[in-house]
Amino acid sequence: MTAETQLPQATGSCCSPGGACHDGADATTGGVTAVYRVTGMTCGHCEGAVAEELSGIEGVSSVKAVASTGQVTVVSEAPLPEEAVRAAVDEAGYAFAGRA
Repeated sequence: MTAETQLPQATGSCCSPGGACHDGADATTGGVTAVYRVTGMTCGHCEGAVAEELSGIEGVSSVKAVASTGQVTVVSEAPLPEEAVRAAVDEAGYAFAGRA
C-alpha cells in the first residue's frame, strides 16, 4: 500500500526515465525531488498521515510514502529545510531517519 498526495504532472524527462535530473531537479515538474527515510510506518493509514503532514510544508507539490520500505518521496519547488521535514514527520507521529 502507498499513500500519495500529488498535483497533476507532465510525463517524460530530459535526464532519466524517473524524471530526476542529476542535481535532484525533477524535469517533469520543475521541482526538486528528495527521498527520506521514515520509521514506524506499517500501513496505508501511516502513509497517509505522513503524506498529509509533509504536504503542508510550503512549496511541496507531491508526496509518496511507502510503509514497506520506509521511504517517502517529496517533490517541492526548492530544497526543503531538513528541520521542516523532521517536524512534519514528528507531527504525524513517526520518526525521521534522514535522507535515503
